[in-house]
Amino acid sequence: MKYTMLIAALLATLSLGACDRPAVVAVPATPVAVPVPGPAGATGATGTTGTTGTTGSTGSTGATGSQGTEGNTGATGTSGTGTTVIVTPAASAPAN
Repeated sequence: MKYTMLIAALLATLSLGACDRPAVVAVPATPVAVPVPGPAGATGATGTTGTTGTTGSTGSTGATGSQGTEGNTGATGTSGTGTTVIVTPAASAPAN
């Protein structure tokens, strides 16, 4: 029993000693130099002209228009004089 109590005390001492945390030392941050912009430089040369773009696609066909109004009746012509001759074409030859 003596050894059990001694071992328990020794383990308690070691385990509590392992929990001791060292103090955290805060190191101040080194100030960073911020660059200050200087005066503006001279304007650069003008760039080259870009290439011409491709032709666009053909548009779709439009809608069909509505029907127009009927025209006026024409004037009556003058009567003909003389005889009218009707010439009929010659009959074609029968095919063999």
